[in-house]
Amino acid sequence: MANTVETAGNEEKLGQDPAKDDLLILVDEADRPVGTAPKERVHREGLLHRAFSIVLWREGPDGPEVLLSRRAACKYHSAGLWTNSCCSHPRSGEETIGAAARRIREELGCTVCGLQEVGAFVYRADFAAGLVEHEYDHVLLSCYEGDFEPNPDEIDAVRWISADALSEELLQAPEHFTAWAPRVLSMALQSIQFR
Repeated sequence: MANTVETAGNEEKLGQDPAKDDLLILVDEADRPVGTAPKERVHREGLLHRAFSIVLWREGPDGPEVLLSRRAACKYHSAGLWTNSCCSHPRSGEETIGAAARRIREELGCTVCGLQEVGAFVYRADFAAGLVEHEYDHVLLSCYEGDFEPNPDEIDAVRWISADALSEELLQAPEHFTAWAPRVLSMALQSIQFR
């Protein structure tokens, strides 16, 4: 298992993000589209927007395991923290599942089939440099047992962890995880248990 590493003081400006001009989908509290705005503006003004968080899982020797990724040190917020397998935003005109498949290829270097939505929630988290995540987050789940080629600009480590060990780590060391990870991973684990 990889060691948990917390990267302090690496908050980067959103201006260094190559996707800062992507048009994101603004939504209301019921996930109804209400417009679009550039990613940079969305995160500076804390506008509610559509997002997705993907959890890949596999059947391990002691039961289900989920794939965690550690955000690269160059990420503009939450750098060096563990999170779900992959996450991002659909661009204007993109369906959520299609956008998720695109981001899995871009971040993890693999192709995953059968993504299913297992829930959604709204959250808001404030970060350094006045950045805000205010998302209507769709939680997507898929079984996957293949290889990965993580993009080092996005992810600096991945690891499989059993459901029991993950639940314990979330309780004992929540500071090692992104703001959204506990809710996303709890929803995914609950869904996996009922499969």
